[in-house]
Amino acid sequence: MNEKGQKTVQHQHGDFPAETAGLPRAVPSSVIELADGDTTELRIGPVVKRIGDTDVRMLAYNGSIPGPTFKVPEGATVTVHVANEGDLEATVHWHGLRLENRYDGTHDTQSPIPVGETFTYQVHVPDPGAYWYHPHIREDYGQEMGLYGNIHVVPAEPDYWPPVNRELFLTLDDILIEDGKIAGFSASETTHVAMGRFGNVMLVSGEPALELTAKRGEVVRFYFTNTANTRVFNVTLPGTRMKLVGGDSGHYEHESFVEEVLLSPSERFVVDILFEHPGEHMLEHRTPSRSYRLASITVEDEPAEPALAEAFAVPRTNDDMTAERERTARLLDAAPDKTLAFVAEMEFEVPEGAVYTCPMHPDVVSKEPGRCPQCGMKLLPMESPPTSYICPMHPHVTSDSPDRCPECGMKLVPAHLVDTSEHTGHDVHTSHEEHHDLGSHAAHESADPAAHSHEHAQGIEWEDDMVEVNRRTTAENMRWKLVDRDTGAANAAIDWKFRVGDQVKIRLVNEMDSDHPMPHPFHVHGAGRFLVLARDGVEEPNLVWKDTVLVRTGETVDILLDVTNPGRWMAHCHIAEHHESGMMFGFDVEP
Repeated sequence: MNEKGQKTVQHQHGDFPAETAGLPRAVPSSVIELADGDTTELRIGPVVKRIGDTDVRMLAYNGSIPGPTFKVPEGATVTVHVANEGDLEATVHWHGLRLENRYDGTHDTQSPIPVGETFTYQVHVPDPGAYWYHPHIREDYGQEMGLYGNIHVVPAEPDYWPPVNRELFLTLDDILIEDGKIAGFSASETTHVAMGRFGNVMLVSGEPALELTAKRGEVVRFYFTNTANTRVFNVTLPGTRMKLVGGDSGHYEHESFVEEVLLSPSERFVVDILFEHPGEHMLEHRTPSRSYRLASITVEDEPAEPALAEAFAVPRTNDDMTAERERTARLLDAAPDKTLAFVAEMEFEVPEGAVYTCPMHPDVVSKEPGRCPQCGMKLLPMESPPTSYICPMHPHVTSDSPDRCPECGMKLVPAHLVDTSEHTGHDVHTSHEEHHDLGSHAAHESADPAAHSHEHAQGIEWEDDMVEVNRRTTAENMRWKLVDRDTGAANAAIDWKFRVGDQVKIRLVNEMDSDHPMPHPFHVHGAGRFLVLARDGVEEPNLVWKDTVLVRTGETVDILLDVTNPGRWMAHCHIAEHHESGMMFGFDVEP
């Protein structure tokens, strides 16, 4: 135990294993239906999984990636016996569930499960919707390796959701493949701490090229869960009609027709989709500068039964959520009870005669420390540049002076800032062939130069725009902080105390005065659930209960936490590398 009463976590040194010899092959994911009082097993262990043309070593729950979906009725409590046969000590966190504190699955609530040992969880599911489970020790490693699965809580009310022909759970993930293996991890420290680890292969329900079918006129409910370490997904399905009906913890105030749905890491969205026309449809992740195909859906000409298009066309309003709007209206203009700022501090060794540059905008170079005028990031020290210059977009264009590229007009930058080698990592310019070889779908880039601008990115880091700098950032040179603006306390030093029944207005401020401004998905564990009241002072138009909210670069978000469960709980950024580097704190709830 440490001085704050937390269980200490011991990490092994060296690197994690990557060999596949002798390991069992991953099996298809299953659905395990459980009634109140039932018992089930969950085993953590290594498997071999085929990603495109490559066999890689991954970790799985019950041998599948994702792990089994537990289908449980609202209000039930089930017993889950967990056996750890993985690579390191473990816990299982039941994300979004307001369960008993001692089963939350963090180092604050239990001793880690050693390799070869077991632990039994009592999992209570009080709220309908889509939830998930994952590690809470070395989350950056475990999630990337495949440790995630869904929990489907079936509503007690038969008409809680609108009618559909069937339901489908899909996890959205990415994975970084290098030299035919998952890119290595250090067992002693977390890397990629600046931006989180972006992958170069997209996985939908564990598959790089998922193929689905539907019938003409069929209405399918998709439960999307973002299980990626850091990537934000913007999901769209051209040629269909999409209706947003639910979020993290239940249904929306108003069902609404949408063109796309934005999911930050750990968020869930429930979307009903009507397939009106037969043919091929592509589920896509669409950003301002490119589009990734995630899955193909073949719609057969056979009509779906029963026909639900007429009911689908009428979006509903849910009285329980309109009542929440009336209840919380008085708090919109109230001062926050707590103000939490998101701040980064970067420190790199300064070489003699250094110049300073922005890793995300290498054309920004200064002789003095400062901030990038384009994105606000702290300029990092680099060795004094050579006298040759190059175009980042057209590396064959070089010059002895900082002219402009004759092909695209871009200002030439110092050559040492541009990696002209083959892009085999997660660089944003990965070629179609590389994606195809790995089994992923191609990333189609926008021809609009404005699509690459910071402003056009909508306050979101869609890709890793500073690959080499990000790769070498750790908790030693990159410190992410959650700062209580009332006390100045940061991360583990924050000491909030609440009581069951409290309604706590928390203002989340993603500060631009930070060494690396970027978006953060903020997650609160099972002490309660919250409503987003406002963004940048503008009232949220459609309420839904949540446990995670994306706070974009420079944005201020007001949330109202409904405190319902006693115990010691956590709150943190859900970018796995930020969480592992210390961007988290615990708080206490008295009965």
